[in-house]
Amino acid sequence: MDHGQPSAEPAAAAPGAPGAPGAPGRSVMAPLRAVVRLRRRVCLLRKRRLLTPAAGLDSEAPEPRGCPDQPQFFTFDGPAELSSRTPRKRRRRSRVVLYPETSRKYRPRGERQSRAQRCLLLLVAIVGFQVLNAIENLDDNAQRYDLDGLEKALQRAVFGQPAAVRRIVALLRDYLSTHVHSRPLLLALHGPSGVGKSHVGRLLARHFRSVLEDSSLVLQYHVRHHCPESRAAQDCREELARHVADVVAQAEAEEKTPLLVLDEVELMPPALLDELHGFLQPQRSHHFHNAIYVLLSGAGGAEITRFVLQNASRSLPLHPDGAHRARSEEELRASLKALLVREHPLWQAAAVVPFLLLDKWDVVNCFREEMAGEGFFPEQARAELLAEQLSYYHVAGREFAVTGCKQVVARVNLL
Repeated sequence: MDHGQPSAEPAAAAPGAPGAPGAPGRSVMAPLRAVVRLRRRVCLLRKRRLLTPAAGLDSEAPEPRGCPDQPQFFTFDGPAELSSRTPRKRRRRSRVVLYPETSRKYRPRGERQSRAQRCLLLLVAIVGFQVLNAIENLDDNAQRYDLDGLEKALQRAVFGQPAAVRRIVALLRDYLSTHVHSRPLLLALHGPSGVGKSHVGRLLARHFRSVLEDSSLVLQYHVRHHCPESRAAQDCREELARHVADVVAQAEAEEKTPLLVLDEVELMPPALLDELHGFLQPQRSHHFHNAIYVLLSGAGGAEITRFVLQNASRSLPLHPDGAHRARSEEELRASLKALLVREHPLWQAAAVVPFLLLDKWDVVNCFREEMAGEGFFPEQARAELLAEQLSYYHVAGREFAVTGCKQVVARVNLL
């Protein structure tokens, strides 16, 4: 019976076999070894993923070993998925400058203007200031001669020549705007007898004597008086050259523009015309260029008379400043200049100012002006009666005086 039951001692002794005391140690080390293997495996996979992009460049590079001191992270992604991912580039956000609403806004320093732009603006300002200063100097030089007062005096004292007065003042204003010139101004006043040429010459001489405050800077030369037919032309030429040289030299010393009025130029001998032409040449001294020559001549009077009579019906008194009359006067100046140039080359450099025939009412105004100057009452009826005694051209219902105002002084002296 005892042999049929297993003995209890051997069963109790089994745990105490030679391997029995180490059985609990083996059950603890096995999981620890598994964790270590797993950790090595993960570390190896991570290092392979980091070395994958550089594999094509250096295939023989040794595989780095994992550093046990660095922290490792476990992921469930495979090596293929880890190697396919590319790192994202972080987009750099631009800085936005925000200005407070209640404060003043300033430009960022990077957008400020350079110093070159500031210098350019300064240069423009300096040039503009110099230009304005030059304009003011021009105005000051023209104001010295009081051309506005001269224009008013001519309009008040000269009858029937509004276009000639405007042209004379415009030429003087343009020439006297500066003191330095490259050539003198040559005014040639042409017209028949009695239309006011000599009267304008006297008014110009009187005005320039007043504004220049020196009568020696104004020369009035009358050919009939200074160079009569009995006198040698060479002596007249030398005398004229001496007078002109003295006047322009004194004017240059005083920095003023002189006036030289020569009347009855049509009576001048060719030697005097040649001398005048020599004053205009550029090779002469610079002080000869700063002068105004006014030549009064009756040459071309027949041409002007024919022009006025042919255009009497067109130049209506109601429209004296029309475009047609201006164009006609320009044609008259061109034809008159061409006629004068054929006589002497002096007229080539001249600004021709034609004086037209005077209307009957202009002659009446001349009588009234002369009567008032002589102390008589300028009665209109009496002036018209005196004007009736003169000779006239009768064209298209208009009357033009044959001798202009030439006989006005003699008629008034008989009163």
